[in-house]
Amino acid sequence: MLFPLRRALLILGLVVPLAVAAQVAPEPAMRVEQVGPHSYYVQGLTQLGSTKNQNFISNAGFVITPAGVVVVDALGSPRLAERLTQAIRQLTDKPVTHVILTHYHADHIYGLQHFKQHGAQVIAHVAAKEYMQSETAQLRLEASRADLAPWIDAHTRLVAADTWIEGTTTLRVGGVVFELDRVGPSHTPEDITVYVPSEKLLFAGDLFFNGRLPFVGRANSSQWIRSLDRLLAYDTRSVVPGHGPASIDPKKDIGTTRDYLKHLRETMGKAVEDFVPFDEAYASTDWSAFEAMPMFGPANRMNAYNTYLLIEEETLGKGQR
Repeated sequence: MLFPLRRALLILGLVVPLAVAAQVAPEPAMRVEQVGPHSYYVQGLTQLGSTKNQNFISNAGFVITPAGVVVVDALGSPRLAERLTQAIRQLTDKPVTHVILTHYHADHIYGLQHFKQHGAQVIAHVAAKEYMQSETAQLRLEASRADLAPWIDAHTRLVAADTWIEGTTTLRVGGVVFELDRVGPSHTPEDITVYVPSEKLLFAGDLFFNGRLPFVGRANSSQWIRSLDRLLAYDTRSVVPGHGPASIDPKKDIGTTRDYLKHLRETMGKAVEDFVPFDEAYASTDWSAFEAMPMFGPANRMNAYNTYLLIEEETLGKGQR
């Protein structure tokens, strides 16, 4: 129900409805960057998702093969997926045949229904089924319908994969090989990476946040650190992260994410070991190596708190053995 004043202003034509306002606002720029002979990506904004940015806060990539286009991740709204398709059409008239999901976080999957409606096959790790069926996923979608309208609305839905993989899997499209490797549970239980040997290109998903602080959530940060070491074993020209610019120096750039996760575990782990309350531990920790990074304000305290809780659980689990 509209508040009486707003209702009156709408009748008088003095207030533009929120949906209309969002639709007439300038759309965030979506620039295609080439990262291999036949491969490209678009880089999301270093922001929190909002109506203004259409939830364009994550990256997506694609590879053009002789038989069609393979997309990696679906972006954060159907409109963004539509815009990505339009950008692909500027380079090729081949259809999008497959969408590979690195994981099932909202900013990477809410565009899926656009690709599915146009005949693409969706591939993801089977561990995402638990999230798909969870109350958390439904509550997140309901909140997004309110917070990200009109880009996320009553017609936006969660889309299951057509093919659920369990372990390392090879996909061939038009003679091009895509190596799908399970690296979760790390950032999420269902994390996979996508390596394209012919392009010397790795899509790392949210294992890797380049040039900004990651959102750790309730991630398995110990496994995440080991998975980052695995990324460095690939023969790559470029590594496309889930957020931030593509890296041509993965040892340095991936090392920053790894160093941050190690710092979280070392500092919060010592606090748990010494029975130091979280607020005191956070205030006394030296964050100077990371505090200038984008997203430090929105992410760091939450990351530290979740790591503190995780290590408490790990310590309790060891004590019960």
